[in-house]
Amino acid sequence: MERLLHYVWKHRLLPVGTLITSDGQELEVIDPGLHNRDQGPDFFNAKVRLGGTLWAGNVEVHLRSSDWYRHGHDTDPAYNSVVLHVVGEVDGEVTTADGKTLPQVRIDIPERIRQSYNELCRTEDYPRCHRIIPSLPTLKVHQWMDALLVERLKERSELVEARAERTGGDWERATFVTLSRSFGFGLNGDSFERWAMRIPLQAAGKHRDDLFQVEALFLGMAGLTDEVKTLRSGQEAERLRQEFAYLQHKFSLDEPLQRSDWHFLRTRPGNFPSVRIMQIAELYHKGQVQMSRLLEAKGVDELQQCLAVRGTTAGSRRLLIINTVVPLLFAYGRHIGDEDICQRAVRLLEQLPAENNYILRQWQACGLRVQTAADSQALIQLKRQYCDRTDCLRCRFGYEFLKR
Repeated sequence: MERLLHYVWKHRLLPVGTLITSDGQELEVIDPGLHNRDQGPDFFNAKVRLGGTLWAGNVEVHLRSSDWYRHGHDTDPAYNSVVLHVVGEVDGEVTTADGKTLPQVRIDIPERIRQSYNELCRTEDYPRCHRIIPSLPTLKVHQWMDALLVERLKERSELVEARAERTGGDWERATFVTLSRSFGFGLNGDSFERWAMRIPLQAAGKHRDDLFQVEALFLGMAGLTDEVKTLRSGQEAERLRQEFAYLQHKFSLDEPLQRSDWHFLRTRPGNFPSVRIMQIAELYHKGQVQMSRLLEAKGVDELQQCLAVRGTTAGSRRLLIINTVVPLLFAYGRHIGDEDICQRAVRLLEQLPAENNYILRQWQACGLRVQTAADSQALIQLKRQYCDRTDCLRCRFGYEFLKR
């Protein structure tokens, strides 16, 4: 319930009439401050007038005064800048590490807000706020969707940047790892990323013009050469195994993954890891997924051609653009400070049709229009980072729900 008190203070849903602090001072809230979700006081740079004196500083919010001591704020110098303690119940005075006694104000959570919040938290329906979606102004919906899209792109680009850092700033390798993870299509994503990090691209580059050797290296490092028996023949599998043994000795390769590292159950044959690895091998052999090629591609059609190999469908190639090319462009644009590259990533999503999954179908059933991949990516972000966490107080749809 403390989060709800944060919400009431942040949006100034304060009682009608004059606010009086526990020590008898009149309180006027000029600016509730900037909500801080990291360590330190809850609201930065608030402005309040206490007994006729203007104060600028930080605000801390708790359910009870005693929580100040329970959280150790009385000995933490980071809280010396607090000018007001907002509480649901005053059960004692509070002091800072430098000896100040803080003014406190008790604020009640409006009953209608409390009831609406309980409704959001307890309902098993999804989306929880479905009944207000059709009545939301189009502009507000678009603004929130735009913010969610940027939030998702930043999160996904940070993963790409982290891969580049892990590889010593090698963006080409980060591209390969990101692409490989995307070929896992969720279920095998982690295994594909671990596999890609083990592939010695410098060594593979020496044999890039020979698809058979690339396949042997890639499948061997995955521990999946035997899987070729079901795709080609036992003789072909034996040849691949022998070739990998030669390459492993030649380049002193790390230990490969095991078959047990991969998920085959609940996976269609066309999505088997061995099949996907051979597709990656073909793309690598043809040089179609080098970072420069992806950066220079003019649009969706050219990227579809870059990603076209045996066994891939137009739908799977669209997913690869969404999950590989878009975060890669956004990450690289941020890395070099080129906003145009970031905007190209957004335009790609706006040119692609929306994904078709149960998350999006549920939002569409509420009356929300989902037309492009930009829309679908925004709503996936909303589901995973807000709805699944019951974090309705940070959601603009949740705000509209509570406000009504």
